[in-house]
Amino acid sequence: MSELRNVVLVGHSGSGKTTLIEALLHRAGATTRIGRVEDGNTVSDHDEIEQRIGHSVALSACRVVLDDAGLCGPGGVGGPVVITLLDTPGHADFVGDLRAGLRGADAAIFVVSAVDGVHGSTRMLWQECEAVGMPRAIAISHIDQARGDFDETLQACKDAFGDGVHPLYLPLGGGDGDPEAVLDVVRRASVSGDGSAAADGSALDAIDTERGDLIEGVITESEDDGLLERYLAGEEVDFDALAGDLEKAVAKAHFHPVIPVVASTGFGADQLLEVICRGFPAPHEHVLPPVTTPDGGERTPISGTADEPLVAEVIKTTTDSYVGRVSLVRVFAGTLRHDTEVHVSGHFARFSGHPQDTEWHADHDVDEKAGAISLPFGETLTPVGEATAGQIVAVARLAHAETGDTISSPDAPALMEPWTMPEPLLPTAISVASSADEAKLVDGLARVQAEDPTVRVVVDPATHQMVLWTMGDQHREVVLERLCARAGITVESAPVEVALRSHRARPSAAAQGRHVKQSGGHGQYAVCEVEIEPLPQGGGFEFKDKVVGGAVPKQFIGSVEKGVAQQMERGVGGHPMTDIRVTLVGGKAHSVDSSDAAFQTAGALALQSAAAAAGIQLLEPVDEVAVTCDDEHVGAVLSDLAVKRGRVRSTEPAGDGRSVVVAEVPAIELTSYAPHLRAIAHGTGVFHREYLSHQPAPEQLAEKLAGAGAA
Repeated sequence: MSELRNVVLVGHSGSGKTTLIEALLHRAGATTRIGRVEDGNTVSDHDEIEQRIGHSVALSACRVVLDDAGLCGPGGVGGPVVITLLDTPGHADFVGDLRAGLRGADAAIFVVSAVDGVHGSTRMLWQECEAVGMPRAIAISHIDQARGDFDETLQACKDAFGDGVHPLYLPLGGGDGDPEAVLDVVRRASVSGDGSAAADGSALDAIDTERGDLIEGVITESEDDGLLERYLAGEEVDFDALAGDLEKAVAKAHFHPVIPVVASTGFGADQLLEVICRGFPAPHEHVLPPVTTPDGGERTPISGTADEPLVAEVIKTTTDSYVGRVSLVRVFAGTLRHDTEVHVSGHFARFSGHPQDTEWHADHDVDEKAGAISLPFGETLTPVGEATAGQIVAVARLAHAETGDTISSPDAPALMEPWTMPEPLLPTAISVASSADEAKLVDGLARVQAEDPTVRVVVDPATHQMVLWTMGDQHREVVLERLCARAGITVESAPVEVALRSHRARPSAAAQGRHVKQSGGHGQYAVCEVEIEPLPQGGGFEFKDKVVGGAVPKQFIGSVEKGVAQQMERGVGGHPMTDIRVTLVGGKAHSVDSSDAAFQTAGALALQSAAAAAGIQLLEPVDEVAVTCDDEHVGAVLSDLAVKRGRVRSTEPAGDGRSVVVAEVPAIELTSYAPHLRAIAHGTGVFHREYLSHQPAPEQLAEKLAGAGAA
């Protein structure tokens, strides 16, 4: 029976992940040539947008069967290895697909460019993988380029990722052209680029120190006392003797082998495939996610075998123009069969964005029939009858399943613990030019949100704008382009308006509201006298009745209150009023011409007059912002927050050389903060925002805010 390996490639944009997958597929015999991103002919980047912009924007899966005794055995698995390679976007805007790839895989290859070094976002991702025990290896790419320094990058990896980083192979040459050979640290041998032996005594002698550190590291992490004693006694340790311990050490996620690669030529592909086959764990050996019943109750933990009840998860949803919705599914337990009933459990989640919490992924539990099951190879799908535990497959026509949903047996429904998804924090107001396209827009947005959990759509009740929240500028452009193409509409974008409010400028004021009209029949007659005074921030609206002597009949007291409340909502000066107490102190009525409508109008007029007498102060929304970044960028973050009128409340260490800055910042200053923070913190900055309150806007900005109300 074939062994399975599910491997995700991660790394900063431009590090060479997609081309490295091309090299691995070519070496395994799945393709006849190594595709080039520049030519738009790679297996992974098959989307038209990816081919046009020249980098990945979505998760892609490529399944390949490796049947090479030299790489799979002897001493290894001893048979064919089915490898599913998951290509993830490197751009921070598409981190949602990156997280999905991590969920579907059992091990990760971090691709680090020897030209660019270890990026801040790569260090953050490494820490995330470390927290969940994800086995990791490192492929150092671009060693053939003029500024590609393998030794310097290796040291940078050790500094960034810790003592568990050890080179399993070293390049001989490179830096200004293709390396001459790869040096096998364990076997103490060298192989030239064409596969022939390339003995070089001086080069091999130079790796003895690395070899000793590597062998001791593997044995220590695998806790193989017998092999350790043999090694310390001076016995020679070969690769086959170390292979089992290597897998144990890597599987424990404390030992991380390093492999040099030149993806464009396939240099290092053999060595990387050998690590995948003989170093990475099989699916059942990896820690499996916790599982509950759909209502959160206890359930028997899954063990990752094919004969237990089905538990699988949708890690990616796409829409195909021919077959409709296609779900990329990782089967964690049991067997998924074509044309059989499955249970789909959705997650309930809320988006804690501005201006209010918004439901984005409805809770649902439904049974439906799974469509065709296929093995993915980029955009090519090969039909199969079933998929067993550990496999990643494409499933057609799951109408209710969305990214992150659990698929399970109807007889034993399950819900998997969801993976952590980042908040989209870049808002853009969207609309369509024609009302006839509104239904298409709503349908298109529903499809986009089902595919991409990092997209939110909110209709702001204060400004009535439809707001699209994305991860960054490029994410927004990709979402809008796909929305327009699939829905067949033109979507217009605009700056987001902030929900301004108004408040009395002076402590108190009194005024009269008079509504008297005569029109032949019954007239309209209502007079009311009010006083307004401030309430504490957040006090909202309070109405008091202090009328004496029946000046305003009791049946019309509520009418005055209703008219005042409606005028507060409409606002004075174009913005809703808040935090005031209105006291009705007197008025006049007519036995025939007074009515509910007349006193509502009089109440509204009274508030307008009183507000004019007290003066209007503009209030702007202020958010509480928590910014987390590397310590070295805290100064830049603090300076930038000051420019944005932020009031810093605290700065605290967050561990691992990172700090959290908590500040109060006007919402209008945050509309483009997501990409801005990424730039000033060199990819290490993330933030969370929550609405705090409306606070007085500075006088010098009030006129601008009132006139524009947008970033």
